[in-house]
Amino acid sequence: MITCSKVGFSYEPGHPVLQDLSFTIGEGECVGLIGANGAGKSTVMRLILGLLPCTQGEILVDAVPVGKDTLKEIRKKLGFVLQNSDNQMFMPTVYEDMIFAPLNYGVSKEETEKRVDAVLEKLGMQELKHRHNHKISGGEKRMAAIATILAMQPESILMDEPTAALDPYNRRIVMNAIRELPQTRLIASHDLDMILDTCSRVILLSGGKIAADGPAQEILRNKALLEAHRMELPFCLAGHSS
Repeated sequence: MITCSKVGFSYEPGHPVLQDLSFTIGEGECVGLIGANGAGKSTVMRLILGLLPCTQGEILVDAVPVGKDTLKEIRKKLGFVLQNSDNQMFMPTVYEDMIFAPLNYGVSKEETEKRVDAVLEKLGMQELKHRHNHKISGGEKRMAAIATILAMQPESILMDEPTAALDPYNRRIVMNAIRELPQTRLIASHDLDMILDTCSRVILLSGGKIAADGPAQEILRNKALLEAHRMELPFCLAGHSS
């Protein structure tokens, strides 16, 4: 469970990026975090992970407050797929990236190997296992970054634009994988078709505040609501708006 209670944040004094943000994501829930550029989606993700300090309000992950003293415990519980895969893949090969976190968290070599092979098979990317990260395409690197997080088997997964740079085939594989994951999932994305296909609930951010929070089918079908916050209907719903 992830809870944000009256969270606010500013990069510069007097210019709040987030204001009075409160929501709870229940165990196993898949929630889409949407909003126009600059709405604060990536900032929310970084605050939950403790990459930015929560200076106003409180964030809890499984009832543990996110703070300096709890970061190690929090990050064992959370997996984060970064928007820029180059910032996530830092080992020479896909395989070495996938085993790094599990081994460092005390998972046995045998269990780690099982996880790696299972994830690669699930995502249909066994051929990338021993490829060098600097020799694979942007789309392949995005798939590898997702595979790295899945191999950790965290309790909750945060994803920032997980389908960015993917071709239609790999986008569909990632969407299928997201739907089937048992973990709590928070997905920030401009890909509203993907959000509609994978998430049961949507939180709409606008100007650093929650403009709407409810069933994905209701919010993503509301043309007037989306356009009021500088977004368009998902392509699959164009012509079927409320």
